[in-house]
Amino acid sequence: MELKYIAVALVMGLSALGSALANARVVSKALESITRQPELKGSLLSTMFIGVGLIEAIPLLGVIAGFLMLFS
Repeated sequence: MELKYIAVALVMGLSALGSALANARVVSKALESITRQPELKGSLLSTMFIGVGLIEAIPLLGVIAGFLMLFS
């Protein structure tokens, strides 16, 4: 069995796991901040969505790197 397949699985899986953990932390902290200061809800939510959008780029890059490793 080639180690290339294991490397691709690790790259894709760990990037998805890291992204999930980061998203959970960002959303948790945003909700905590909203409960402390409800008047800033709009600002906090927009900042949270921007952060989550940037974090979601990580697994996409992991998939791209995995496919590059797999097919090269």
